[in-house]
Amino acid sequence: MSALCLDFLYRKLLTPRQIPCMCEHTWQYWIFATSSCSGPAHDQECMELNATRPDAVVPPVEITLYYESLCPGCRAFLTEQLFPTWILLKDIMNVNLVPFGNAKELPEDNIFSCQHGEPECYINIVEVSLLANNADYTFPVIYCMESSADILKSAKPCLQLFAPFVKWQTIESCTRGEFGHRLMHQNAVKTQALKPAHLHVPWITFNGEYTNEWEDKAMSTLFNIVCILYKVCTCFHFYHF
Repeated sequence: MSALCLDFLYRKLLTPRQIPCMCEHTWQYWIFATSSCSGPAHDQECMELNATRPDAVVPPVEITLYYESLCPGCRAFLTEQLFPTWILLKDIMNVNLVPFGNAKELPEDNIFSCQHGEPECYINIVEVSLLANNADYTFPVIYCMESSADILKSAKPCLQLFAPFVKWQTIESCTRGEFGHRLMHQNAVKTQALKPAHLHVPWITFNGEYTNEWEDKAMSTLFNIVCILYKVCTCFHFYHF
């Protein structure tokens, strides 16, 4: 069963050199795992594998989204692919959100300039302030905001819906203060340090790695990719001898 998933990954998604897997592996394990499985008849069976059961010794798949809060493509990916996949696979995946995207940091004026104007800069800081809490409610609140018709007006109601115990004034004070500015600076540094450098948003990495092929597939089949990546890590751990 494990070999089936590796075979599918090899033939349909990427080459062995492209595997962004956080577990230990070598070419020996890849060859051993794939040598007994080939042919199109295995594709459907591989897709039906139960790769959603967490393994205590296998790290979760890390999905990092570099985005802008008012970018239509970013909003579509976050609400239609990333959040639904996280709801179903949160036991085997971690999501990291980095709101900044194509914004510019202007140190001389101590401000940020955003592609979609001042409202986007404000919403970016609201979301980074929420993310600083690292709480279970953070992603649902951001999903609620990004899926609404008016992100700015929905911020407070979304917080009240998913985290009624958190006062909006707490978030607001962060967005207007020095702490929120420092958080945005950290996201600017993270975004500017990307290798390869980001050329657009959304920009999606898998276990810290980026390829055009993976990003393209993630826009419509993120669930499958996460399952397969996690299964590959499980495979390599199992065959590590």
